[in-house]
Amino acid sequence: MKSKQRIGLAFSGGGIRGIAHLGVIKALDEFGIKPDQVSGSSAGAIAGAMYCKGYKADEIFDAIVSTNYFKFMRPAISWTGIFRMDTVVALFEKYFTEDDFASLSIPLTVAATDIKRGKVVYFSKGPLIKAVMASSCIPGMFDPIEIDGRYYVDGGVLNNMPVEPHEGVCDVIIGVNCNHLPEEHNITNIKNLIERTVIMSMNYNVYSRKNKCDFFIEPKGLAKYGVFDIKKAGEIYDAGYQAALKFIEEHEDFRDLGKLA
Repeated sequence: MKSKQRIGLAFSGGGIRGIAHLGVIKALDEFGIKPDQVSGSSAGAIAGAMYCKGYKADEIFDAIVSTNYFKFMRPAISWTGIFRMDTVVALFEKYFTEDDFASLSIPLTVAATDIKRGKVVYFSKGPLIKAVMASSCIPGMFDPIEIDGRYYVDGGVLNNMPVEPHEGVCDVIIGVNCNHLPEEHNITNIKNLIERTVIMSMNYNVYSRKNKCDFFIEPKGLAKYGVFDIKKAGEIYDAGYQAALKFIEEHEDFRDLGKLA
């Protein structure tokens, strides 16, 4: 009989497109595929943190769509961002009553970018909420998050799918990207141009790590959704779920991970 393989699960960033990760989680749960540790950047850090805390996919989805994220923010009195994220702390405290990585049921690592040193920093112990906020702090949109005298922005800037924490530790690495672009797209205005350029950069960041993954799940066409397109949350959730189901059905060796759990 085969022994259980240690599984690492890495989630990409992608704004509201990160809701697709919840659909993937739902499918994995249905097939009994349980990660031994999780990593994520930005939206992937938020989804990963709630999953590691023990919330089910449907519960996380309901929490996200029922929350008006921006009502917790106020304009930044700074040239470094439009909004400050410090008022979001109360929102996170609602779901993470113990502000510590050690309180999670599954070990989690989140990636953030030290903006002054220009390097990726991985958080996996100590205070949880600020680390997740730092990982999801979109530069230019939000004021950088200060942790121990250092200033951090979105982990996706330098590592949008942090598989590195699983290397040498896990037998199997599963990567999930929520920013798939169609091969061709009709650029009609400057907004389209900027959005497509940013996503191309994000995906280059992800695809450079694809070969580190034993399995790579990427729901198709999600880049058509805007970063804050909350009205499409249901479609995005279902897209992640359906893509994961299809992937599981097509890969017998992936299904076997559930049998070994």
